[in-house]
Amino acid sequence: MLILRRTDVTDVLSGRETEIIDLVADTYRLHDAGRTALPHSVFLRFPEEHHSRDRIIGLPAYRGGERPAAGMKWISSFPGNVAAGTERASAAVLLNSLATGHPVALVEGAVISAKRTAASAALAAAELTAARPATSVLLIGCGVINLEILRFLAAALPDLREAALYDTDPVRADAFAARCAEEVPGVKAHPVSDLPAALGAHRLVSLATTAATPHLDLAACGPDTTVLHVSLRDLTAEAILGAVNVVDDADHVCRERTSLDLAQQAAGNRDFIAAPIGALLRGTAVLRREPHRPVVYSPFGLGVLDVALAEFVREEAGRRGLGVRVDDFLPA
Repeated sequence: MLILRRTDVTDVLSGRETEIIDLVADTYRLHDAGRTALPHSVFLRFPEEHHSRDRIIGLPAYRGGERPAAGMKWISSFPGNVAAGTERASAAVLLNSLATGHPVALVEGAVISAKRTAASAALAAAELTAARPATSVLLIGCGVINLEILRFLAAALPDLREAALYDTDPVRADAFAARCAEEVPGVKAHPVSDLPAALGAHRLVSLATTAATPHLDLAACGPDTTVLHVSLRDLTAEAILGAVNVVDDADHVCRERTSLDLAQQAAGNRDFIAAPIGALLRGTAVLRREPHRPVVYSPFGLGVLDVALAEFVREEAGRRGLGVRVDDFLPA
């Protein structure tokens, strides 16, 4: 068993945004072509009131193709951690041998989860704004995920020059601006306090919050807006139904009271979903933008992305001699 720590994962993945985006794109194509296995995620919730916002999710997955991989992502989300000064999410990915089924690697998964999420968002931003690439972005939610999204957007959108930052905590937004300036210096980041004005000023919006229920519509958005709805529960059902919607997988994203699940319940169908991202990448579907209707990308966050990226890390770590090997984890 190879154990790869956070430092090992960070060492392998730092500065490889373009490669990670390409890996995510390839995995989406395989998924759309039916070359993955992706059972529904398992949500572990708790009966106590003080744990009402907490959850742990299990995501088993298999990716076929030239670099097959199988495993399980186990990720927790405890929003109260943020106020305590620790990260909301923590995760691990267990990889299995496709020859024997034996577990072969345990990989720290929070870095993988953040980077595959950001790569998915940046890939969609580039694909959905290809006719008119964005030069600025509004980031709503000043946390780990939107920092990674900004980093990956800078790699995917060469003309990106500005990032407006909004958070319900202005102090947090100020601190986030300083961190963005340090880690993504090519993009000028600045806090904003007027959210409706900011929504109208930027054609690209990234939503990465800890919201558990919808709190936002898109009435203030200008024409030709693309929304990366990464946290999945920010937008009202009415906003979803009024948008042109792209998803990673309709069966996965229309569950667990996401905004799309609520829209499905209101509409009685999923006709509001225009296309999956994999079909757009493969060219088997074409997205037609409509005047005055925003395009909303809502990725569930497929576990197959984590497994694919974890396998990438495992292979590279093996070449570099990284990690801790436990030879007697399984019986001989």
